[in-house]
Amino acid sequence: MGAGDRINIGIIGLGGRGNDHIKAYAADPGARIAAVCDIDQAALETGIARVKALSGEAPKGYGDLRELFADKNVDAVSIATPNHWHALATIWACEAGKDVYCEKPACYNVHEGERMIETARRTGRMVQIGSQSRSVPHKLHAMQLLKEGVIGQIYLAKGLCFKRRRSIGHKEDQPAPPPGVNWDLFLGPAPMRPFNELRFKYNWHWFWDTGNGDIGNQGVHEMDIARWGLGEVMWPRNVVSTGGKYVYHDDQETPNTQMVTFDYGDRELMFEVRGLMTGTEGDISSTGGNRVGNLFYGSEGWMAIDANGFQVYKGERSEKTMDVKKDPGSDVAPHMANFLAACRSRRHQDLHADVAIGVMSADLCHLANASYRAGKRLAVDAARGRFAGDDAANAFLTRVYRKPYVV
Repeated sequence: MGAGDRINIGIIGLGGRGNDHIKAYAADPGARIAAVCDIDQAALETGIARVKALSGEAPKGYGDLRELFADKNVDAVSIATPNHWHALATIWACEAGKDVYCEKPACYNVHEGERMIETARRTGRMVQIGSQSRSVPHKLHAMQLLKEGVIGQIYLAKGLCFKRRRSIGHKEDQPAPPPGVNWDLFLGPAPMRPFNELRFKYNWHWFWDTGNGDIGNQGVHEMDIARWGLGEVMWPRNVVSTGGKYVYHDDQETPNTQMVTFDYGDRELMFEVRGLMTGTEGDISSTGGNRVGNLFYGSEGWMAIDANGFQVYKGERSEKTMDVKKDPGSDVAPHMANFLAACRSRRHQDLHADVAIGVMSADLCHLANASYRAGKRLAVDAARGRFAGDDAANAFLTRVYRKPYVV
């Protein structure tokens, strides 16, 4: 493939996940990393050096994503920012004529997801969400079997996010951010606060201003699979979520233990988050002390699926009838290759995780967190994508935006 045939990519956010994006695009002959962007000068310089080492060519470096969007040599962007920036970065990119690969969760709240879908369709841009399970062969196989009735009529899907999380402890606010860090741009749509190390690298997940807890971090992958296996269900009739931050006494705001039930009438979706020490459930394998996956229960048996494969059990004796192992290779590269293919075909229907799919899976996480924060069961108005007659709960589905970072 000639240089003129390659899609010029700009990568925004050069932390741990952003570095995964660099590796994937650098290895794809159909892509060229033309630019990188980060609000941290040290991370930006490291990212430029990493791209040059992998591809032999140094990309342009930007400290402000708006400057990258103005670069006419960039065809598409790959967003690996904190959650609270996903929507605005996607919207601005689409309006600048760029296709978008955006990490999960698609959006920080329900309002943002609606704007993302509207903007993607209005501008005709391809927007793929980083729910890479949608491109993993053994998971595609498992979902097709469920659709064909391998365990009969499914009455329960369960997502498990048993991922060990240590206490983040306590840190004092600082009078200024570290040199080279644009703290105003990092916060973006979120309220202005003094710099605090715990609200910065990765731990931003555990603060409501910028993150959605582990249900919206690791958990949104399993939420997407649960929704997929139930037949791409959308808005439930009601949702109830309980839990708390147990054992630890630290600055984390989001729960480290959370249980959710979504009522779909003739079936239900349940989800559990545990960041503390725990055992396992079903046939979900342990990876580094973490037990992350999905269980599906039907009229004729049940299925367990995780990153390593899936198993099917049938009949009253729960006899194992299938045991399929994961294919070797990366989970990320095929999903990004699918994105690049859709950038060429110009059909959003070719995307494995189009923005509308990713937004709905994220929205279930947002409904769960709203119920948890409201402290009660909430009835859902599916036609409006909001809670029925509960303005206080609906306030959790949007935010007050800090100008000029307004969705």
